[in-house]
Amino acid sequence: MKFIDEARIEVAGGNGGNGSASMRREKFVPRGGPDGGDGGRGGSIYAVADKDINTLVDYRFVKQYRGKHGENGRGAECYGKGADDIYLRMPVGTVISDNVTGELDADLTHDGQEALIAKGGKGGMGNIRFKTSTNRAPRQFTYGEDGEHRELHLELKVIADVGLLGMPNAGKSTFIRQVSAARPKVADYPFTTLHPNLGVVRIDHNRSFVIADIPGLIEGAAEGAGLGHRFLKHLARTGILLHLVDLAPFNDETDPVAEARAIVEELRKYDEALYQKPRWLVLNKLDMLSEEERKARIDAFLVAYDWPTTAIDPYADFDLTAPRVYTISGLTGDGCLQLCRDIMTYLDITRPQRADAMPTEAEQALAPYDPTQS
Repeated sequence: MKFIDEARIEVAGGNGGNGSASMRREKFVPRGGPDGGDGGRGGSIYAVADKDINTLVDYRFVKQYRGKHGENGRGAECYGKGADDIYLRMPVGTVISDNVTGELDADLTHDGQEALIAKGGKGGMGNIRFKTSTNRAPRQFTYGEDGEHRELHLELKVIADVGLLGMPNAGKSTFIRQVSAARPKVADYPFTTLHPNLGVVRIDHNRSFVIADIPGLIEGAAEGAGLGHRFLKHLARTGILLHLVDLAPFNDETDPVAEARAIVEELRKYDEALYQKPRWLVLNKLDMLSEEERKARIDAFLVAYDWPTTAIDPYADFDLTAPRVYTISGLTGDGCLQLCRDIMTYLDITRPQRADAMPTEAEQALAPYDPTQS
C-alpha cells in the first residue's frame, strides 16, 4: 500500500433538530396546554487513533464527512432522536490542525485516543420549555443549531524511539534489516527508500524499541531538494537520532566529512528543535574496508570531522551527555548488537520522562555535539 502521510478533509457536524410549538388537542381534555418536544442533537465527528492503521490513504479518496441531522421535535411531548456520531479511524501519530488558521486541533499519540473534530448542533427547544405560571399557552420554540463545519489538515508523524539520518546509500535500510524484522528495499543505487519504514528492535523478551528509516537527505533538502525533507517530520517524536555515515564511498570524489556536515546543516535549517535532539554518530560499511585501511579511515574521519575519539567504556555508567561514535557494518552485523544495547539503555533511562510527550531532562540539558561550530 502506498504510504500517505498528509491529507486534507472537510468535516461538518449534523444540524440539531427544531423544537416543536404544538398544543395538546384531545377530546375531553380542556385546556390541554403546550406539548411540543425538543429537537434531537446533530451527529458529531470524532477522530480515533487506531494502531492497526499506518497510513492516511483513505482520506485521499474520501474527503468529505458530514454528520446526520437530529430529528425535529413533535407534539405529545415527543422529543426528536439525536443522530449517531461518526468516528474516523486514523493512525497513531496523526496531527490534526485547522487548514485555515493552522491551529493545532488534536495530536493522536496513543491507541484508542479520541478527539472531537466537528461538533453537532444542539437541538432546539419545544414550547413545553417556555410554559410558566403566567404564560400557560406559549407559542415560542427555538430552531436547532447548525453543526460545526471545518476544513482540516491531517499529518502523520510516525511514533518511533530512534530515527535514522544520513545521505542516500548510507546504509540505513541495510542497518534496519539487520537489527529488525523490517524488510525495506535495498539496492546499490541512491534513493531506494521512497517512504519511511519502521522496524522493531527486540533486545530481549520484554525490552524493545522502534526505529524509523526515512529517505536519505541531500544538500539543499531544507529548501525542498530530494525526497528526505518531506519525511523529516517523522523524526520529530524520536528520542534519539543515529547519523549514519558511509565510510566506503564508491569513488574518491565523495567526501564523507563534507556529506556529514551537510546533513547536520540541513537538519538545523529544517527545524531547530529536531537539530537539538541527541544525535549519535554511526560509521557504516566497514566490511568494505580491509583491517589495515579500516582503522586509518576511521581515525582520519573523526579528526577531520572534529569528533571526540575517546573510546566508549561498556562497563562504565552510561553517560547521557557524551558524544558517542560507533563503527558498524550493517551488512554483516558487526558492531550492531552493542549499538542496539546502548540505545536500549539510553531509552530505558529517558523513556519514562518522555511518556507524556514532554522533553526529557536529559534532552533539555544535552546540547548535541556540533562539529560545524568548532
